[in-house]
Amino acid sequence: MKNPVERISEKLIGGDSQKAIMVYSERNRRYFTGFPSDAGALLITAEEAYLLQDFRYEEAASYSAKNCTVTGFTDFKEKLCELLEKHGVKQVYMEINKLSVADARTFEKLFQEHGIEAVLDDTLDKAIKDQRMIKSPEEVQKIEDAQAITDAAFQHILPFIKEGVTERELALEIEFFMRNNGAEAVAFDVIVAAGKSGSQCHAVPSANKVQKGDFITMDTGAMLDGYHSDMTRTVAFGKVSDEQRKVYDTVLQAQLAVIDAVKPGMPCCDVDKIARDIIEKDYPGTFGHGLGHGVGFEIHEWPAFSHRDKTPCAEGMVITDEPGIYLPARFGVRIEDMLLVTADGCRSLTKSPKELIEL
Repeated sequence: MKNPVERISEKLIGGDSQKAIMVYSERNRRYFTGFPSDAGALLITAEEAYLLQDFRYEEAASYSAKNCTVTGFTDFKEKLCELLEKHGVKQVYMEINKLSVADARTFEKLFQEHGIEAVLDDTLDKAIKDQRMIKSPEEVQKIEDAQAITDAAFQHILPFIKEGVTERELALEIEFFMRNNGAEAVAFDVIVAAGKSGSQCHAVPSANKVQKGDFITMDTGAMLDGYHSDMTRTVAFGKVSDEQRKVYDTVLQAQLAVIDAVKPGMPCCDVDKIARDIIEKDYPGTFGHGLGHGVGFEIHEWPAFSHRDKTPCAEGMVITDEPGIYLPARFGVRIEDMLLVTADGCRSLTKSPKELIEL
């Protein structure tokens, strides 16, 4: 598979020397070049791709940026226009969804002064979105490497779950373990919700203490080389009641049914319906969020397993499968894997066990 810069160039420029692409957003710059920085731009022409970086990042970028030539500048606008004129560019596609109104107007005026058209529609944004939805084998491996840290953190945290330990203490231990075992950062703020807090699907860890009979939901993920993982497991401290077990088994049934059903061509909304129908049968109104979301260079990407998203599943997509049941002020259960859509179905990238664990 061609590298990300080659793929986007082929789609939008197609060898036309009068066309160029400017990637201005921090996240997409890193996606295309592998280099993180909070300033600069990536300019892609038919002949060459340039990562424009100021003095703070120029040297570091020269060592690690990929798929481009690193170019320093003292005046960004001057250097940008110099390169555009060098290549005879007359039209520049821009990330309209990532630019402020003020920046869009500034670039439009700057380019007009040099006889260049700024394409301020969603052409580039849509092309990047479509490209990032399909992961290359290299990207899948990076996601799996991040997930391996997340799986290890789950095994690590289980002995720490004891009566009286707080949600905040457990969340801190998970984050410390991930960073100490190679994670660049946590993929998002760790969620640990015990007992009644579990009915809040995005609960913030607090001084709430684990008690006997509690479900503890842990939603965690690592970031590694810019790529994210995302996993949720719900475990019990002590023996669960019959009702708790039924809720857990229902969520697990819904989660596994999705894994059995996902395949290329299946609309994302139909995947969501599979899990939702199972839960709604016995627990109507308790599953209030979408079934899943894309994961990759951002923790929430496209597409989504949602009743609103009709995107067909395609080989190379990585999407979460995370049904849940939330009983207000009582408890909640969520189970989440990341699924890679394959040629004939899907494969879970998550290795942690899903059978109910009673500690």
